[in-house]
Amino acid sequence: MLLKMEKRNLRKERIGVVTSNKMQKSIVVSEVKKVKHPMYGKFVLKTKKYVAHDEQNDCNIGDTVRIMETRPLSKSKSWRLVEIIERAK
Repeated sequence: MLLKMEKRNLRKERIGVVTSNKMQKSIVVSEVKKVKHPMYGKFVLKTKKYVAHDEQNDCNIGDTVRIMETRPLSKSKSWRLVEIIERAK
């Protein structure tokens, strides 16, 4: 019998700062990036928010974290915490 090995797709990863940890087992992570304006050439800050799953509830506001895409865990949550890169000072 041959075992069929399925290759998992590469999952997206993002690095951002925790902006809220008021929910149970959930955090809100903000990713800020500089984008050049197409017409004027000025760099504009764009912010994107992600709701991520934090199983141990160990993130605090201001922490820099890495999150990874996963299957939908709730209506708005389809990311999970991979690691805490830097704690807030």
